[in-house]
Order: sequence, then structure tokens, then C-alpha cells
Amino acid sequence: MTPKTLAIGESPTRLMKDTIYDTQTASPVSRGQLLDRLTDVRVIYVGEQHTNPSHHAIQLQLIQYFARSTPNLVIGVEMFDHTYQPVLDDWVAGKLNESQFLQRSHWYANWGFTYELYRGILNYVKEKGIRTVALNIPSYIPARISVGGIDSLSADDRRHLPVAIDTGNVSHRNYIEKIFKMHTLRGRENFDFFYAAQCTWDDAMAQSVADNLGSGKMVVLIGNGHIIHKFGVPDRAFARNPAPFKTIYLAPVDTKAEPSWADYLWVTEKTPMHRMLRTRH
Repeated sequence: MTPKTLAIGESPTRLMKDTIYDTQTASPVSRGQLLDRLTDVRVIYVGEQHTNPSHHAIQLQLIQYFARSTPNLVIGVEMFDHTYQPVLDDWVAGKLNESQFLQRSHWYANWGFTYELYRGILNYVKEKGIRTVALNIPSYIPARISVGGIDSLSADDRRHLPVAIDTGNVSHRNYIEKIFKMHTLRGRENFDFFYAAQCTWDDAMAQSVADNLGSGKMVVLIGNGHIIHKFGVPDRAFARNPAPFKTIYLAPVDTKAEPSWADYLWVTEKTPMHRMLRTRH
């Protein structure tokens, strides 16, 4: 049986599972080499396909490594919005058991992907008392913007918005427009509204990264779509706080990736079909 591989652009190069590809040098690196190259990096974005267990396993491995060598490590997480920061704080402080945490965080109402995918990471930050920051904004904010635009928001809604929202990146706009044309939903036919929602989402998380970095290192766990080409969250966070950063895009075999997507492409397993279901609609 032919091994499953990842294709890199138009190159004849095919990468096996567990290969880490440095897109700057166009060459594979070992895990040790990757970690050495990340030593002086302040923000490390580790992308994910939310339903892929191997992606969360890699994220956990990186967190464990940096927890041993970084006194002021912070973990930034997409799956919680900032209104749940007190719940995250109580979890890390050991004040909640898992059942209480799931209830108070409204996990299956807000995020919805099966908790088992994230249990290892969340248990580890609790065990080690690692500061964990909720990066997101309430999901209904981008949803409302995509339907009625930013001007339609109430004063109460607006308190969740980032200070600045950049809608002027042409490359980002073109990328989002391609997605929009594939997934247009009834009531969300206005691309300007849709794009404003995406930028609000990215800028809000970028603001959270910039505001919570502190003096140490932050590992950001976030969907691949928010870090691809860096024009989502990474560049927006850098504009607010110019700390050195790198992006790691976790790319499953049997797919194709472009070198421009990230600083590193890490080849992983595909998502098992039984993990594809989300628990909310």
C-alpha cells in the first residue's frame, strides 16, 4: 500500500506523516530543531482542525515542552470567549471538577466539539497551574455582524468589539471571499458584512493575544483558518504588540498545502470519520 503523504504546492516533494517542514528553508526539520528555533519566539501559533485528535496531541506536546522551560508561559485558546475567563481561572486554580467546568463554561452550547478532544490539554494546564487566556468574543457577535453589519449592533454588543478592526487587507479579503462563495447562507448574502464579521473575529483574538502576552511566551491554540498566510490573527496581533512570532500549520496527509501558509507545516494523521460530528448545529 502506498503511504499517505502531504503534497507541497506544485513541488514533486511529498511529505510523510510526522514530518515537520520549514517553509523558509524548504526542508524538513526534526522536533528538536523546531524547538530550538522557537526558543526566542514570544508567540507560537499552533493551528488545528478542531476535530483532529492528533492535532491536539501535538499541541499538548508543545505545551508540555515549553512549560518545562518557560517560567511565564501563557496558553491562549480560541474555544472560550472572554466572558468565560473567570471560569477558566477557576479551572486552572483547581476550584472546579470536570463536570462543574463543563456546566459553567457551557461547553456544548458554545464550542460544541466533543470535550475528549481537549481534555488532555485542559487537564495539563490545570495540573500545572498554567495561565490560560480566553481569546474569543461571544459567537453571536460575528454572527450578528455577518447578517446586519457592525452598525446594526447594540451598545451592549459593541462592548465586545476590539478597539480597531482592519478591513483593508486585500489578500485577506480575497481569501475570505473565496470561502464566502462556497458557503453562503440565507440571510448572509452581503459579503461586506461577512468580511467585517471575519475581521472582527480575528482582530478580537489578536487584541487578546497582544494584551495578555506579558513578559513570557504564549502558545496559541487556534483553528488553521485563523493563522493561514498570517493575515488573520498573527499579523494583527503583531501590529498591536510587535513580539516575535511563528506559525505552525497542522496539515493532514492526503491533502495539499502551500509553503506560504505558515512558517512550519507539520504533517499529521487525517481526522477519523467518527470524530467529525459536532454536538451542536
